[in-house]
Order: sequence, then structure tokens, then C-alpha cells
Amino acid sequence: MNEKTMVADTLVGINGELKMFSEMIPQTEEPRLKQTLKELRNKCEMSQEELYQIARAKQYYVPASKASEEEVQHVKSLFTQNVM
Repeated sequence: MNEKTMVADTLVGINGELKMFSEMIPQTEEPRLKQTLKELRNKCEMSQEELYQIARAKQYYVPASKASEEEVQHVKSLFTQNVM
């Protein structure tokens, strides 16, 4: 297995963990557990960002082109008009 594949697999795993935290946190009533889950999620996000930056630097990952200002405004309008 090469480095690019390992980085991609790790990012997929981290993204899965982030999804898991996003589902668990709102369902948790116990404040200390909720806080602990948030802290773990934040650490996971930092790891994801760090690995993402490494992947970009090594050109293992090339992001999609940036959205135009018109596209950004359109999406914002969808949320402010309660269309979604």
C-alpha cells in the first residue's frame, strides 16, 4: 500500500468518526459526556485538517474549484429564505 492510499484511507476513517460524533453529541443528555464528545470531535477535526493539509501539499488531494460569489450568494439565499 502506498502513502497516497494510506492518507486517503485515513481521511475516510476520520471523516467517518466526525460523522459519528455529529450524530452522538445531540443525542447525549449527560453534560460531562457531551463535553467529552465535543472535545474528542474537536481533536478529530484538528487531525483531519492537519492530514488534509499534508495531502494537499503532496498533491494527493486536489480540491474542487472555488465557488463563484454568485453561487455562494445563491446558497446563502436558500438558507435565509427557508427553501431547504
